[in-house]
Amino acid sequence: MTPLRPLLDRRAGAAVMGILNRTPDSFSDGGRFVDDGAAGAQIDAMIDEGAVIIDIGAESTQPGATAISATEQLARLGGVVAAAAARGVLVSIDTTSPEVAARALRDGARMVNSVSLEPAAELGALAAAHGASLVLMHSRGAMADMPAFSSYPDDAYTDVVADVAREWSLAADRALRAGLPREDLVLDPGLGFFKNARHSLELCARLEELAALGFPVLVGPSRKSFVARAAGEEPPAPAHRRLGGSLAVALACVERGAAIVRAHDVAETRQALAVAAALRALGKRPRPAPRAEEGRPRHA
Repeated sequence: MTPLRPLLDRRAGAAVMGILNRTPDSFSDGGRFVDDGAAGAQIDAMIDEGAVIIDIGAESTQPGATAISATEQLARLGGVVAAAAARGVLVSIDTTSPEVAARALRDGARMVNSVSLEPAAELGALAAAHGASLVLMHSRGAMADMPAFSSYPDDAYTDVVADVAREWSLAADRALRAGLPREDLVLDPGLGFFKNARHSLELCARLEELAALGFPVLVGPSRKSFVARAAGEEPPAPAHRRLGGSLAVALACVERGAAIVRAHDVAETRQALAVAAALRALGKRPRPAPRAEEGRPRHA
């Protein structure tokens, strides 16, 4: 069993994956955590706030971002993966590069988070060899080619849920054939990636259909432009003003079967999920029958 499985306790709502970007150009917090001291403090803060997974990336995945070589990614990462693993948290490496993934796994990462379906076989074999989990996110191309602000053509999908499920399953099969145990594979529908706001919202509204494929589902709505567009904001509000929409999407997805929520705002996300879980628990408690006199009509 990989370290991920014990964290997927539905009674707790969902596992929170905190985001640490070792990049100068990520859309929301680029440049904030390239310093080792700032990165370490942020890791500690996210753990204290309730993150059970820390997702560390060294390559921006915002629309239009250019690909970064494995050498540069490794230089940006430095020793932060090993430092995070030493804190006892499950560390995820956010990369599509087998070379970067292999180094991070040797440094103590126990999850690979790929924003591309293309390297499914190579990353599946690597994860299996290290007893790690693999997140495969649905996407349809390189980040450099992705339109900004959720502006993907509406007719690009015949049925976005069915199309995502089919395309993702083809990649999942490659990872499984490479030796990855089925229980170590995680599905990410890729909210906002080569999808417009309607596509992303429909994936959230029908997430049960993706969960029915039998894999844990990870969602990452955090601060994405589609949540602002869904609120009718044109142009979309800046990333730091999208917390409310991000939480609304996270809660809706967990209600529909999401097992992991990837978030910049860990404390707020953990609190929202905990309150929702408490409400669900209360709603399932048997209610006492009304006393007989409560049902009698009152007379003046």
